[in-house]
Amino acid sequence: MLRAATAADASRLAEIYIFAKRMAYRPIFNDDMVSFNEMQVLPLALDLRDNEEARKGLYVWDDGIVRGLARRGWLEGEEKTFFFDELYIDPCFQGLGYGSKLMNSFLDAARTEGAKEVFLWVLEKNTRAQAMYRKFGFVPDGSRELEKGTPEYRVGYRLKL
Repeated sequence: MLRAATAADASRLAEIYIFAKRMAYRPIFNDDMVSFNEMQVLPLALDLRDNEEARKGLYVWDDGIVRGLARRGWLEGEEKTFFFDELYIDPCFQGLGYGSKLMNSFLDAARTEGAKEVFLWVLEKNTRAQAMYRKFGFVPDGSRELEKGTPEYRVGYRLKL
């Protein structure tokens, strides 16, 4: 059910990105200009369709319907450390276990590929995401930095495999 994203997925991926980000981040950032003017489905879909680099490391949960997505890869500068980024489930399917299925698949892939640790960033105020990551054994690693272009912080979480 986990597979690499393709150009043919672009429209669906853009829907998930935009709507899941609005639901998760609008209450944190309170910036309607970004949420509704800058974040637009069509430009993102075209970029995901036409730009292979935009799909690099991007995977989807697809059981006949693409329900979620996440990006993965090796953390630069840290040997044997996988990173996860941009884990989003379509808001229509949140709370139904798809995030857990996606995370379990990613953790299995990390182990299979020889990772010893997994790292991710999460917004400090995104307590819902933090609770999910903690459920899988991730713990804060003490790293904290400003999210680029915002006054909000993100914190690093790690999981030893």
